[in-house]
Amino acid sequence: MPTSSESRSLSPAGLEIRPFRALTYRRRDPGHLAQVSSPAYDLVTPSGRDRLASADPYNIVRLILPRCAVDGREHGEGEAAVQAADMLASWQADGVLDRDPVSALWVYELQPPDGAPATVGWLGAVALPPAGSAAVLPHEDTYPGAVENRRALLAATATDLEPIVLAHDPDPTVAELTAAARRGDPTLELSDSDGVGHRLWRVTEPAVLSRITEALARTGAVIADGHHRFAAARANSRAEPRVEGSDAVLALVTPMGAGGLRVAPIHRVVPDLALDDALTAARQGFRTAELPVGSGGPAAVVAAVQRWLATGDESGFLVTDGTRLYQLTEPSEAVLASVPPEAPPAWRRLDVVLAHHGLLSGLWHRGDDPESVGIAHTVDDAVRTAVDRGGVALLLRAPSPADVAAVARAGARMPRKSTLFVPKPRTGLVLRPLAD
Repeated sequence: MPTSSESRSLSPAGLEIRPFRALTYRRRDPGHLAQVSSPAYDLVTPSGRDRLASADPYNIVRLILPRCAVDGREHGEGEAAVQAADMLASWQADGVLDRDPVSALWVYELQPPDGAPATVGWLGAVALPPAGSAAVLPHEDTYPGAVENRRALLAATATDLEPIVLAHDPDPTVAELTAAARRGDPTLELSDSDGVGHRLWRVTEPAVLSRITEALARTGAVIADGHHRFAAARANSRAEPRVEGSDAVLALVTPMGAGGLRVAPIHRVVPDLALDDALTAARQGFRTAELPVGSGGPAAVVAAVQRWLATGDESGFLVTDGTRLYQLTEPSEAVLASVPPEAPPAWRRLDVVLAHHGLLSGLWHRGDDPESVGIAHTVDDAVRTAVDRGGVALLLRAPSPADVAAVARAGARMPRKSTLFVPKPRTGLVLRPLAD
């Protein structure tokens, strides 16, 4: 597996996107789709999983996060994957899920509730590129255990249960065809619990499919979301090369720039680390300054962090225990030297890289594993988890989409869970059985 600092020679190539016969819920009214769909598996907390599973016996979370319990005893991931496969088969046999009679691509629109421009892309089966191809470029490291978990589920179900997300080079023909496909009534429609509107149009016209596949073949893409699922699809393809459809992965392909995704930060939580101890170690490599919080506990800290993130021109990152808040800036020469010098410039200057190498590893001596360093997708979750775990939250700003693309095209990898592209497609609306 390429390391964070490894560069490689890449051959130019374009995306290969294929229509497929989708598997969808038979009931398509918006309320039902909202009830049986879920966020992506890695955004679902254990308590969130329980709420979704309790909301409906056919909620998709039962497949993407299966639990296998016999005689009150939890079983391993492999057994849970087999359970998911059995459940998926029973849902099809019982008519909960329907298979499309013909192949199609899907236009997918995500409309944020705040009035921001919609994100729109094409949902299809994207061919897994050969080694050395620049058609699909990752930008983050992955966990072998998480990859194997997703691979086992894919192998057992023989179905892409949720899409990865790719950001592709803009192309005027893609934009033209996307706009035309959205003029009619959507095939599927719902609003999720965050107020994001999801609308999908099923596209089967051969002339349109031919034009969009030709247009996307002129573009390359960066993985915006789903590094573990992409790696799992490649691993499954190597293990099962004769399985029909195993040479592709379900992907939502969106443009970079206008009409595409935005990048939000992903924060770190270090359990069992007192703030004073964290600051003492941090001062060996950074300048620290306390920021005003006022009274109000974690809620006041969250508000102060949001103000800091909104300024857009601050440097460094923040550390808090939910009571006090400190800014870390001016990394020392020793911190800068901890970043691998052979890495490309686009990678070395990222905040998340300095935090990962200079602070988490170098000064706090934490390993890069989920037990040593947790992640949080919101400031509120990061601060509250730090309080619950007797530790500190490390709060980061998001890299820009240009930074992400530059790192990927340089052949490098960011530390795991460095980027959160938003908005996210809803899991469960369109599934892709591997065999067509």
